[in-house]
Amino acid sequence: MKPQHLLALLVALAAAMLVSLLAGKVWLPASAWFTDDPRALIISQLRLPRTLLAAIVGAGLGMAGAAMQGYLRNPLADPGLFGVSAAAALGAVVSIFFGFTQPWLLPSFALIGAAAAMTLLALLVGRSGSIIVFTLAGVIIASLAGSLTALAISLAPTPFATTQIITWLMGALTDRSWDDVWLALPLTALGLAILASTGPALDALTLGEAAARSMGVDPRGLQRRIIIGVALCVGAGVAAAGVIGFVGLIVPHLVRPLAGHRPSAVLWPSAIGGALLVVLADSLVRVAPTVSELRLGIAMSLLGGPFFLVLLQRLKRTLP
Repeated sequence: MKPQHLLALLVALAAAMLVSLLAGKVWLPASAWFTDDPRALIISQLRLPRTLLAAIVGAGLGMAGAAMQGYLRNPLADPGLFGVSAAAALGAVVSIFFGFTQPWLLPSFALIGAAAAMTLLALLVGRSGSIIVFTLAGVIIASLAGSLTALAISLAPTPFATTQIITWLMGALTDRSWDDVWLALPLTALGLAILASTGPALDALTLGEAAARSMGVDPRGLQRRIIIGVALCVGAGVAAAGVIGFVGLIVPHLVRPLAGHRPSAVLWPSAIGGALLVVLADSLVRVAPTVSELRLGIAMSLLGGPFFLVLLQRLKRTLP
């Protein structure tokens, strides 16, 4: 990506985060930040952690999507394909189902779910390093986690638990605090670093698996880094904000015309673009003229569904 394009993305992200601090059902003046106005507490304790968390979650999902599309060489690949997000959501659902309501337990269970999916994926793939086996294993895990989540909803002990489970699965950044930021930040940062390190290997993989091997790429090592990096980014995002889909599908396609078609060139722009997209979407759901705040996960699904259909139509035109 050209430096001016990357700079434009960073400036847009900074501007979006500034607007996010002020946006809401009640807009706050920028002067409240610099005076003794008691509304400054709303910014520092509610909107600032929420904005930072939106950027963190979006960055993780954006780069995870770009890494997956590069690894699977499939423009329709999305982090949900791994089953990591579904398993992380299942972990949170189990916490709610059994009434483990302490603030730190629910995200802990979500992270355990992501780690379990990562481990199961590694066991199913084994030493083959096959991309086909890897994809099928991810689909199996996602299907199993989805079925168990539906079972938990149907057997929920109380209507309150059912409501909590469904609300969590919708995904949102409402009422998030600094604790959620400190939970998601180190895990996402580690995941981003691991995924960024796969760039040269992903570039080599575009020439085919055999050519990549001849260039010194270890398929099993690359696969391991992809699994761990995506699990950390997606698991941290789900643990902090619930299920927010389509970010990893949409963002790489938006930045690829600017960054080029080398997988490594798309990784960091996708992280910045993902942060920008989620910050903007979260700001919009706050200012939308609805009685109650629209859930962020629903908003992203309303955006991602039509985008996926358009992308599918374009892909069909390129097929023989």
